[in-house]
Amino acid sequence: MTKVVVVFHSGYGHTTKQAHAVAEGAEASLVQIDAEGNISDADWAKLDDADAIVFGSPTYMGMASWQFKKFADASSKPWFGQKWKNKVFGGFTNSATMNGDKHSTLHYFFTLAMQHSGVWVGTGLMPSNAKAAKREDVNYVGSFAGAMMQTPSDAGVEEVVSGDLETARLYGARIAEIAAGLKK
Repeated sequence: MTKVVVVFHSGYGHTTKQAHAVAEGAEASLVQIDAEGNISDADWAKLDDADAIVFGSPTYMGMASWQFKKFADASSKPWFGQKWKNKVFGGFTNSATMNGDKHSTLHYFFTLAMQHSGVWVGTGLMPSNAKAAKREDVNYVGSFAGAMMQTPSDAGVEEVVSGDLETARLYGARIAEIAAGLKK
């Protein structure tokens, strides 16, 4: 069985919903970074044991949340021992605007994965970019680097767009599939 772990921070619950969709697609376990930027020793062990790690954070002010950054800085311990070398990695993010500089967050995740000597997986999803496209379509936000979600700043968690959640689910499934193929 391929072990996928989704490690994420969520400030208001929208990114939690996205994390659950990625985890559903990947049949992954979830590790939530707390409000102080910490995870437990048992969670670090899950990450060390994983075949694939998926990073997730809202994009705040053009970057991952400080809580995620604290987690990333603490990952220097597994980095030093190359505990995550050759693992499969992916990432997802959410912001209030359609662009929201989400690529800065995904690029940060990509760099972090590369520092850990990992293998990055993109979405593999074509964008929904025709005139007939609807906001509920898969990959409407149009990202190849990782799953992006857009939720208006005044929207509740229950108002997350179904197409963005399906994008996240499909992305999680792709990460698990690639991790399983590389594990052979």
